[in-house]
Amino acid sequence: MESLRQVFESLGFSNVTTFIASGNVVFEATTRNIKSLEKNIKGRLQEALGYEVAAFIRTEAELAEIVNYKPFPRSKIDAATEFNIIFLADTVDEKSKQKVSALRTDTDEFHVHGREIYWLRRQRQSGSTFSTVPLEKTLGRPFTIRGTTTIKRMVLKFSFTKG
Repeated sequence: MESLRQVFESLGFSNVTTFIASGNVVFEATTRNIKSLEKNIKGRLQEALGYEVAAFIRTEAELAEIVNYKPFPRSKIDAATEFNIIFLADTVDEKSKQKVSALRTDTDEFHVHGREIYWLRRQRQSGSTFSTVPLEKTLGRPFTIRGTTTIKRMVLKFSFTKG
């Protein structure tokens, strides 16, 4: 994670911190142009690592909103084995939303909201017949998956919730 932190610092970002060993990086930037930041990060990561890496930026306010959003009834979330958030670079269009919803199984349920897909799992990944391959084919673009617990911990640790 130290090398990841150094990559972000080399881009001129300040207060760079990594959060658990899964590629989560918190930083401050002088520009608010998210697409430009994502492009610069992708380029520098590819240069440093030797392969293409997708980067998805969310602001403090966006992460707080993601954590507070309730895509499923509390009873379903409490009964779930896993509750994940799939991060995308851009908003999902209506046709793709319908295709993602059609991936629903007895063990996996999806809810698309903006640039995130909320994924409720009723079985651990190892016990499920669902893989991310149909999701990759349906979306046709890069994404990353984080557990809601990880995102909640980030919000709490970095005091993203205002108020």
